[in-house]
Amino acid sequence: MDVLKRNNVKVFGNGKKALMFAHGFGCDQVMWRYITPAFEQDYKIVLFDYVGCGKSEMASYDESKYASLQGYASDIIEICTELQLKDVVFIGHSVSSMIGVLASIQRPELFNSLVFVCPSSCYINKEDYVGGFEQKDLEELLDVMENNYVEWSNYLAPIVMKNSEKPELTEELASSFCSMDNKITRSFARVTFFSDNREDLKKVQVPSLILQCAQDDIAPEQVGKYIHERLEDSRMVLMQATGHCPHMSHPEETIECIQNFISKELEPSELQKF
Repeated sequence: MDVLKRNNVKVFGNGKKALMFAHGFGCDQVMWRYITPAFEQDYKIVLFDYVGCGKSEMASYDESKYASLQGYASDIIEICTELQLKDVVFIGHSVSSMIGVLASIQRPELFNSLVFVCPSSCYINKEDYVGGFEQKDLEELLDVMENNYVEWSNYLAPIVMKNSEKPELTEELASSFCSMDNKITRSFARVTFFSDNREDLKKVQVPSLILQCAQDDIAPEQVGKYIHERLEDSRMVLMQATGHCPHMSHPEETIECIQNFISKELEPSELQKF
């Protein structure tokens, strides 16, 4: 198996320290194009597509393997192993945050730190936890996805992206949803929205940064606070950016937050304390 071909891995940049960027649900590595130019002079940039997304090898999709986020985490580890990476700064958007958590728990020596862009450890409201969604609402959303994929894409994209003054970003996200294999994307959606990784947070051994956006309907502020409170060594920044994709809608602020964290220059005034 050619791991690099399977996940359409791209490596570039002039530095030795690796930054691995992991895209969110329904997206691909192209979504990081506003961010990576700021880092490629000083770092090695690693981009990839999850199997079933972007230009990955669709034939490599294994329904049983990818029935849990652990299957995606194992691919992260395989990419790092194939590229002989260590001390990686893992930057994951949305569901990739928890995929990064699982990978770091399994192989903590591979990772220097984790950056979570709009993370959620559980999307469903529980008795003692606010995730943002009722289970029946997510079930209904997946029903729409199965019965009318285009309608689902056009409904979800503006909720995820926000920033209506930048309609081209919403259109790009909806197009990204529609460009992927419907069956695989439905499976990934179910795994994404019905996973519960709350208990995994206490097992993380590496430092982490949580980038929490305002007006994020997918991962609301109380979810970011929950994750921050349960990660032993974490920092949280409440961004001015709105929506669920600040790396696209507000790249300059996102870049600054990541740069400050990996250079260890975050000041107390930049952090939300609880």
